[in-house]
Amino acid sequence: GQPVVPKAIGYFPDWYMAYDALVEYNRSPYDVDARALTFAEVYEKILAERTNSPKPPSRSTIDAYRAAFQHLTQLHNVRMVDLRLDHLQGALDNSGLRYSMQVHVLNLMHQVYKYALKYDIVQKDYSHYAQINIENDNEKGVPFTEEEIDRIWNAEGDPTADLLLILIYSGFRIGAIRTLKIDLEEGYFQGGVKTRASKNRIVPIHSLIRPAVIRLMNTYSGRLYRNETEFRKELVKLWERLNIPNTHTPHDCRHTFSWLCDKYGVDMFTKKVLMGHSLGTSVTENTYGHRNLEELRAEIEKICH
Repeated sequence: GQPVVPKAIGYFPDWYMAYDALVEYNRSPYDVDARALTFAEVYEKILAERTNSPKPPSRSTIDAYRAAFQHLTQLHNVRMVDLRLDHLQGALDNSGLRYSMQVHVLNLMHQVYKYALKYDIVQKDYSHYAQINIENDNEKGVPFTEEEIDRIWNAEGDPTADLLLILIYSGFRIGAIRTLKIDLEEGYFQGGVKTRASKNRIVPIHSLIRPAVIRLMNTYSGRLYRNETEFRKELVKLWERLNIPNTHTPHDCRHTFSWLCDKYGVDMFTKKVLMGHSLGTSVTENTYGHRNLEELRAEIEKICH
């Protein structure tokens, strides 16, 4: 005999916004209590669910979650439904963390949103659009020597050697090659992986490697190689044939490009643009760091053989 008063779905500054919220709720009813959960509360629910599962995560995984969570204090008390990409990206960009730790932080964001989507706490995964905007400081490597570069040039025409030369004179990572856009008419590559500065950057096709680009595109129907696994297998054979230490990796090509830029006096800011490095927040770099295609081409053509 007592009236049952439903929980309020929210509080709004005016009638119109409240009406819109009510229409949305009636169109797709949701758990009001779940919509009130904060980032920290969802994180705690994840830990409880994972640790009580039949196959709980390892101690190291839990420790990684906890460490990442401590670097997201600005998100702890924010309701999941109120979080937007700017909140997540800002937490990463302003964290001051090294690349490896930012990977853990971004992974935790993914896990929180995965849980939130699963239980209808949110309707959209903003973590999908967040990204790490600093260079991977864990990427170690040793540039090829001039003698080793000469040996690779002597094998020009071999598909594996051709791809190595393209990597050496473009600065791209091997993982970016698969999805590169190649414009032979205008003479540039476009693509990249890892950071915001790296993705979709434009790198002119150096005149030295243009023949190799054309050969590989003709061989692989518009692409530069068949697949990375096959390339790495052929690479071992090429090292043996050219008497080059098999300790070299495809990523050493990127370090070689960086070294060649320094050796031949490529403008420092242009080098950053070509390699997809962040230009930072410096007014000077942001003002003079923009380069059009022909300016980039003039700089990259400084590299000789």
